[in-house]
Amino acid sequence: MKATTPVAQTRHSFSRRGVWNVQLFELNYDEREIQAAVEVIRSGWITMGEKTRAFEEAFGEFLGEDVLCTAVSSGTAALHMALLASGVGPGDEVIISALTFVADINVVRVVGASPIPVDCTSYEDWNISPQRIAAAITPRTKAVLVVHYAGYSCDMDAIDAAIHAGSDAREICLIEDAAHAPGATCGKRPCGTMGHMGCFSFFTNKNLSVGEGGMLATRSEELHEKGRYLRSHGMTSLTLDRHEGRSVSYDVVQPGLNYRIDEIRAALGLVQLDKLPEANRKRALLAERYRDLLEDAPGIDVPFRRYNLGEPSYHIFPILLSESVDRQAVMAGLKDCGIQSSIHYPPFQDFAAYRKAGLPATPIAHDISSRELTLPLFPTMTFEQVQFVCSTLRSLLA
Repeated sequence: MKATTPVAQTRHSFSRRGVWNVQLFELNYDEREIQAAVEVIRSGWITMGEKTRAFEEAFGEFLGEDVLCTAVSSGTAALHMALLASGVGPGDEVIISALTFVADINVVRVVGASPIPVDCTSYEDWNISPQRIAAAITPRTKAVLVVHYAGYSCDMDAIDAAIHAGSDAREICLIEDAAHAPGATCGKRPCGTMGHMGCFSFFTNKNLSVGEGGMLATRSEELHEKGRYLRSHGMTSLTLDRHEGRSVSYDVVQPGLNYRIDEIRAALGLVQLDKLPEANRKRALLAERYRDLLEDAPGIDVPFRRYNLGEPSYHIFPILLSESVDRQAVMAGLKDCGIQSSIHYPPFQDFAAYRKAGLPATPIAHDISSRELTLPLFPTMTFEQVQFVCSTLRSLLA
């Protein structure tokens, strides 16, 4: 796919132009989000209510037929709820992607289970390896939690086959961390709908952004019901039901938490969901321009060049620096030119909480973590900004 026209950019007050020439990420917000928030405030009801229900229904329709959604306070909340709904607890093992945000390993430890990081497929495909998943399954394996890194789907057919091959007919729950992947597909199947549950994040820098928020998606009525109870203290009715006279009290049918989203963020989510397909299309054009401009650049490799599993959501644009390149010096050079960059992600084994946890070695992921660099990518970015980032990077590497 060759981009021939610039991506239109909206200049707005959500940018921090005085700090950066090119931010890592900019909000794709305009007056629609402002108006949506104002309408909720003027309604007099800001706790979870009708906007939340509308957001859940719209997101379920976006994901496909029979997908049931529960809007929650964060992507991490969705992950935690997915493990609890799966019955994961002390004595269980959960296989997780080795190259991901720390939330994935944290939620496993929080429920008392043992996290088992599994290495990437290759230096071309940074997603979890199906073959290594099969090798990591033990009689204690209760769930497999996979991440669609950067918005590129894992090979879900191969992962499903690996789980069935290693499980001895036991049901192992397959959970998708689709935080990077709203709108991405594996074949024609939307990411977040291929496992037992899918977990989405709507954090500020995500493709669909409400500040803090998330979604738990499933086609299982049983898991959906568990998720609804877990989100709100195990209660059988909500505050809105009592406020509007539909209920006078409530029962508590299981222990639960307060992982509710609020009406303002749900309203923002509805606007952002409407924008998501076009925003992802613009991300695709920008990612293609990046690849063209970095073709044969010294000291750089770009992953997922031969990706053919489906349509990515292009959440971030990661590159891999050569071993001889000083990443900190490159990041400092980019910063001096007003270009923000980041790292996705530091390895679990380097965090103080996990240095002595006895985690298995994941050499590919660990090496990628030591050399990965994330370049700016957001739907209101221009081709001129991509050109500036690439030319600056080339000059630094030269």
